[in-house]
Amino acid sequence: MTVEKMEFKTEVKQILDLMVHSLYSHKEIFLRELISNASDAIDKAHFESLTNKEVLEDEKDWKIKIIADKDAGTLTISDNGIGLTKDDAVKELGTIAHSGTKEFIAALQSKEVKDNPELIGQFGVGFYSTFMVADKVTVISRKAGAGDKSGIKWESSADGSFTVEDVEKESKGTDVTLYLKEDEKNYLEEWEIKSTVKKYSDFIEHPVVMDIEREEESKLDKTKKVKVKEEEILNSRKAIWLKNKSDISDAEYNEFYKHVSHDFTDPAKVVHYKAEGASEFTSLLYIPSMRPVDIYYKEYKVGPTLYVKRVKIIDHCEELIPPYLRFVKGVVDSSDLPLNVSREILQNNRQIEVIKNSITKKVLATLGDMKEKEFETYLKFYKEFGRILKEGVHMDFDRRESIGELLIFHSTKADKDKFRTIPEYVNAMKEGQEEIYYITGSSLDEALTSPYLEAFKDKDYEVLIMLEDVDDVIMSSFEYKGKKCKSVIKGDVTLDKSEKDEKEKAGKKYRKLLDLIQDRLDDVKEVRLSGRLKDSACCLVGDEGEMDPQMEKLLKSMGQEVPERKRILEINPTHPIFESMNKIFEEDRKSKVLADYTDLLYNQALLLEGSKPKDSAAFAKAISKLMVENVQHGKG
Repeated sequence: MTVEKMEFKTEVKQILDLMVHSLYSHKEIFLRELISNASDAIDKAHFESLTNKEVLEDEKDWKIKIIADKDAGTLTISDNGIGLTKDDAVKELGTIAHSGTKEFIAALQSKEVKDNPELIGQFGVGFYSTFMVADKVTVISRKAGAGDKSGIKWESSADGSFTVEDVEKESKGTDVTLYLKEDEKNYLEEWEIKSTVKKYSDFIEHPVVMDIEREEESKLDKTKKVKVKEEEILNSRKAIWLKNKSDISDAEYNEFYKHVSHDFTDPAKVVHYKAEGASEFTSLLYIPSMRPVDIYYKEYKVGPTLYVKRVKIIDHCEELIPPYLRFVKGVVDSSDLPLNVSREILQNNRQIEVIKNSITKKVLATLGDMKEKEFETYLKFYKEFGRILKEGVHMDFDRRESIGELLIFHSTKADKDKFRTIPEYVNAMKEGQEEIYYITGSSLDEALTSPYLEAFKDKDYEVLIMLEDVDDVIMSSFEYKGKKCKSVIKGDVTLDKSEKDEKEKAGKKYRKLLDLIQDRLDDVKEVRLSGRLKDSACCLVGDEGEMDPQMEKLLKSMGQEVPERKRILEINPTHPIFESMNKIFEEDRKSKVLADYTDLLYNQALLLEGSKPKDSAAFAKAISKLMVENVQHGKG
């Protein structure tokens, strides 16, 4: 029996360092790799047996067996799959090493490798992860259908060489034996093996078995206990997502949701479908009913679990879902997804993009259907996740209208406990109305009584009410069916042409008084007549595109510096106070009363937007003075 020693043709230590330290984040995945390779080998044997009965031999039950030998310090993963010839072993177990470090990296980046869906099944890929935990690895294999007991033995200690020799093997398939490092002997423990199989390979189609030792009552002497070994299946093999929807109960769906999400409540909605075509995959996704407490934190785990042929690849695959749907939980199982060597870094971005687009479209359609047919359920969902969903309007340009249709808001034309959608708003717009008007505020009552709404109420124009601090940032650039969104508290407002003409006429009449007021108020950038006020005397507004006061307060509360900016003071030319100020101005432009009135107007405007007066004590004193003068005037 000849033993051949072969030198790796490359810097094997560099390659192993790449495999062990750069590509794998958790050592226990060596077991996942070996189980996956064994599963692939069984799949190949099963496929070949359809046309070659010799491959079946006397084997009827496909299985993967794990054998832990604590005395020898070895862990063996055995399968009854397709097996290897000597040439297979040299070629497949040496594939990576033969290409050289630089050539290997180049091959990974090349189109040929990226487009090869068989890469995941190449035995030599994840196989080298075994050297994370083993000093030496032995592979004994016999090719299925060979007709005799001739097999091969491949062995390496990752020292730059490997040996190959002919041996006899009783059954077809492959046995991979790891001689574990002294500090990795925990992988011989029953609980460690079970938990690792459960974590990574629970849904492998073929049974993963292990002999488990148990004590039971002796059949000969019932007063004594005897130790008995029984083969136990470690994986559930219950890939619920591969079942027909009609065969799955609500209870089963809910149970699996709690398993993948670690949530204790039932989901709001199940999204279960199979995609066929350029990329074939099955997805079982869940829309939760409650928001996780950490969903706004950077450390929050985003994305469904990715499986390939029931093998868990990534716990949270961020690439499969857009950030604004990060609340979605579940699994995606691809039958043909090409992956790179570690199965942790996805290799073919185009395929992933296809899956991501399909999932996004399906989830948005499900939410739209829920909004139309189960509004109360949708409302509960929206209260939990609406703020996150809104992010899509800002970041997903292609789908912004579809996402916009899912948003709901309070409105000046809806009862306090009712909501309006953007499509409903647009369908009900006044003739000639070109913009979707909205107002931001910290509470519904505050928004409904805002002076900024006066002209809109007078013209019977509907205004959407947005109460979250991010609303203005997201909605200010939103456009739906050619209608742009406009904040009623920013920019100039003119609701019809006749008012525009009147405002221009009044502007000429009061121009000098407006200039005087602006000279008095250093904190404002402009003083102008308002087209949005009907009853109130004045208000402060920002320019189009400026930061919303709600967002400014939020940033300041977070300790962030916000650049100081001057606002625009708008004055209602039809208000009696302005008429009185104009009379004083015409009589005495340097009147102290005129200066006091100007300060009062500005402080009043600050209060109306929810800010404090510039000088609260002076403001209170001025108000008291006016009250006294009014009382005295009344007495006289």
